[in-house]
Amino acid sequence: MSVTKQKKPNTQIVADAETIARRCLELFVVSAQQIVKKKNVFHLAISGGHSPQRFFELLGSEQKALSLPWDKIHLFWVDERYVPHDSPYSNYKLAIDTFLAKIPIPGKNVHPIPTDSKDFDSAARQYEKTIRNVFHIKSGQLPKFDLVILGMGSDGHTGSLFPNSNASFDTKDLACVVYLLDQKLPDQTVNRITLTYPVICAASQIVVLVSGAKKAKTLKEVLAGPPDEVRYPIHILWPVLDKVLWLIDSPAAGLI
Repeated sequence: MSVTKQKKPNTQIVADAETIARRCLELFVVSAQQIVKKKNVFHLAISGGHSPQRFFELLGSEQKALSLPWDKIHLFWVDERYVPHDSPYSNYKLAIDTFLAKIPIPGKNVHPIPTDSKDFDSAARQYEKTIRNVFHIKSGQLPKFDLVILGMGSDGHTGSLFPNSNASFDTKDLACVVYLLDQKLPDQTVNRITLTYPVICAASQIVVLVSGAKKAKTLKEVLAGPPDEVRYPIHILWPVLDKVLWLIDSPAAGLI
């Protein structure tokens, strides 16, 4: 992928992870209200992991979130570990435990990544088919999510696009399989399914949540250095930086 010019990331540095979550909630609520009023539907894609967990908890407890027109909001996942949906390592289960069981969203509006097939590629194609059906798009067209919420790992990955992974360069599919050893599950190869970078970058708005001192060194290199999607897959966002907001807490911003 090519970058035509270097752009300056739009960063907001806040005190702590709690403030990140509340800023993200405010942005989501305002965006959902405006877009639903404009086109009567809102498409959201969320990531899993530690970074968005507090945001999820606020979705399930704050009245401003609970009172959103959830019947007009479609929820997708950026990525998922290939584990059962009731596994403690499932991004879908994290959403259920924190907010999904508490908001009035119709089941038909919730689109988890399927993980119940022995054929990983088939599951990725099934998720791609769901995306095409919900967005009413044909082969060769990209969905345009209204908002994609990402995190950044201490190795510079985002979604399940990891350093030195071919998945970061998949331009053909909407979703693809990623193979890796998950360090949280010793001695088990945990495959994942992730949205590809063209889908992520096609979104109208992207928010990246970065918290914790352990990400400070990587964040400094990511924001200051030239784009290198192989080393730091988060750099896939550089061609669309004008649509990206970085919400960073003080510990993560300690070196910038």
